Amino acid sequence: MAHFAELEEKTDPTGFTNDTHLIVKRVIVVDNAHVESDEHASGENWCSTFFGGGTWKQTSYNHNFRKMYAGIGMIYDAAKNKFLIPQPFASWSLDANDDWQAPVTFPAGDQSAYMISWDEAGQKWTGVKKSDESNWNWDASGLTWVSA
Repeated sequence: MAHFAELEEKTDPTGFTNDTHLIVKRVIVVDNAHVESDEHASGENWCSTFFGGGTWKQTSYNHNFRKMYAGIGMIYDAAKNKFLIPQPFASWSLDANDDWQAPVTFPAGDQSAYMISWDEAGQKWTGVKKSDESNWNWDASGLTWVSA
């Protein structure tokens, strides 16, 4: 079976920019009889004809091409020919692997004692200690948690 994502052109759904993106509207499964090979236009054309239009891109359930399997709300970057998750915060940027990274590196080491989240306003990682629900901030220069 082959999988295809229908794309819809929209203004940045995150609201971080006024850029236009191709957003995944839905993902469908098509019998291989309609698809010549991975990333072949024939399957995308078949989807467009069968569903009466639209922009379609094949996606790989096994992540063999286009970075990752498409999901509703994801972005298709035509220049990179990849499906990407939407930018989680305005301050985050894509790394060399096209993964979103915070401007401050995620806390190092075993962090299982904390529920960690990104504080966009403060540009820092924050944590709630699971044992007593106390609030902590990650000190990236000292590589340690400090009481909030």
